[in-house]
Amino acid sequence: MNILLTGGSGFIGSHLSNELLKDDKNKLIIVDNLLTGNLENIQNLLDSKNVTFIQHDVQDHIEIDEKLDYVLHLASAASPVAYTENPINTLKAGSLGTINTLGLARKHNAEYFLASTSEVYGDPLISPQNEEYWGNVNPNGERSMYDEAKRFAEAATATYARSYNLKTKIIRIFNTYGPNMQLNDGRVVTNLIVQALNNEDLTIYGDGTQTRSFSYVSDTVAGIIAMMNSRHYEVFNIGNPYEMTVEELAETILELTDSKSKIIYKPLPNDDPKQRRPDITKAKDKLNWEPKVDLKTGLTFTIDWIKKELSK
Repeated sequence: MNILLTGGSGFIGSHLSNELLKDDKNKLIIVDNLLTGNLENIQNLLDSKNVTFIQHDVQDHIEIDEKLDYVLHLASAASPVAYTENPINTLKAGSLGTINTLGLARKHNAEYFLASTSEVYGDPLISPQNEEYWGNVNPNGERSMYDEAKRFAEAATATYARSYNLKTKIIRIFNTYGPNMQLNDGRVVTNLIVQALNNEDLTIYGDGTQTRSFSYVSDTVAGIIAMMNSRHYEVFNIGNPYEMTVEELAETILELTDSKSKIIYKPLPNDDPKQRRPDITKAKDKLNWEPKVDLKTGLTFTIDWIKKELSK
C-alpha cells in the first residue's frame, strides 16, 4: 500500500512507521513538523527507498500527487507539557489538520484513520468507558485545546464519512508508554521513572488515588494495525483495561528501579481525570485484539530505554 502517516516521527508514530515497513511492499510518506517528533526515532528508516519524509505542518494545505491507499492522522501534541506550551498548534492539528488530511483521503479515495484519544471522555462519570459514552469534558478548561480538538476531529471524520462515503476508522488511544517518549513531556510514566532513576522525589499530583490504565506501545500499535486490516469503519477503544492508582504506579516504579526516592504530593491540576479505564470488549470481539504486555514487563523495557537516554 501507499500510506501517508502524519506525526510519523513522534512517539507512537515512530513505532507504527517501523511496523508498517516490515511489509516491504508498503511505501510510506511520513509528514511531521517535528514540534514533538524526533527524526532520531525514525533514523533507521530514512534511507529506505520505501520512505519519503516531508517536514510539514498539517494545519497547512498539502498536495500529494502519488496515489494514496491509506491516510493515517496521528499528528498532534499529545502530552500535557506539549499541548500547554503549544495550545494553538494543538487546536489546529485537530481541526485544520484533520480537515486537510480528510481532503487528501477524499482526493485519492483512500481509507482514513484518525488517532483520537481517551481524553474525549474527559473526567468520566462511568467506568470503564465504552465507545458509546459521550464523555464529561470542560469545553473551556485548561486541557480543552487538546480534548476538544480531538472531539472536533472525530466529528469531522464522521461527517466526511457520511457526506462523501469515505471509509474512515477512529481509535481512542488510552495512556500509552514505552521507548521514544519525550523524557520531559509531563506524562506520569516518564516523570516517575526519570525521578526514580535520578533518586529525586517522585511527584504525585493529588492524593494518588486517581486511576489510570497503561498500554505498552507495542500493544497500542498492534491495535492500530488490527484496525487498519479490518473492515470495520467505526470507533474503537485501544488500551489496557488493567486499572491502578497513580500511587500504585509510583510504588511499582520504585520497586523496579530499586530507587531510594520518596513519594511527595502536590495539588491536582484542573480538570485532571479521576478515572481512566477502557472497555475493550468491542476491539476483542471485532478486531480480535487485546493487550499482551503486562505492566511490569512494559515498565522494565521502558526503564532500560530511559537509562540509556539519560546516560547519553
